Amino acid sequence: MTLDTTALQCFIAVAETGSVTKAGERVGRTQSAVSQQIAKLEQMLGKSLFTRGKHFSPTNDGEVFLGYARQIFALHREAIERFKEPELAGEVRFGMPEDFASVYLSDVLIDFSRIHPRILVNIECDLTLNLFERFKRAEFDLILVKMNRPQEFPNGVDICSEKLEWVGDASLMTRDKNKPLSLVLSPQPCVYRARAIHALDKAGIKWRLAFSSPSYAGTIAAVKAGIGMTVLPRTMIPEQLNALSHTKLPRLEDTHICLLKHDTGNPALLSFEQFVSAKLKH
Repeated sequence: MTLDTTALQCFIAVAETGSVTKAGERVGRTQSAVSQQIAKLEQMLGKSLFTRGKHFSPTNDGEVFLGYARQIFALHREAIERFKEPELAGEVRFGMPEDFASVYLSDVLIDFSRIHPRILVNIECDLTLNLFERFKRAEFDLILVKMNRPQEFPNGVDICSEKLEWVGDASLMTRDKNKPLSLVLSPQPCVYRARAIHALDKAGIKWRLAFSSPSYAGTIAAVKAGIGMTVLPRTMIPEQLNALSHTKLPRLEDTHICLLKHDTGNPALLSFEQFVSAKLKH
């Protein structure tokens, strides 16, 4: 019995998108081809991997197999990358927001250093506008920035959009309506802060800044303590906190994530840029 990496890729895509059609778009195959790969896996394993319907949901066996499939496919990709450019070396100066570092940085560094052990990556965290000013002074080779609209950084590479959510204790909404809503936000300049304040002001909802911290960990701690509500990308909401999607709070506009790079011709920089882009899109 041999596990085909194409079948694994299709299986992972269906599990993550919940749709054969969307999975096909992700892996560049037709809906029929994706369905055939899933059927081949189920026949090989002798187990049903998905509950079919409007939305494809992994069965219990599918959830178990998903963990193995991700590991196998990741190692397959890593092996190819490692031997494609085994001698790649150099240095990369990379800047990114602190909250992204808290959520993604460990996985990025571990995986990249394993593939390219001779590339030195120097990383600093700061607020987006500070990163941009330092990038213009050539203090970084590559930065990851948050923005309101892709055209704000016309020379950047638009990586993905973020769905922003209100996060906090829902009981804060049921208290005295004459009292302003308590907020936990990063200091200026911050895209999430601007999004929250603009949405509340437009909706005519009074607010006050109850806690401010540039740290993702500090923000999460304050929200857990019930000090106030905050705004976070859906992918960064910790398990202990809930998105308040069905409250009367105003809808928040999406933000965008962009990579800006100085074109130095450094192959190490190009490799790192491609790696970070792939990680965020995944």
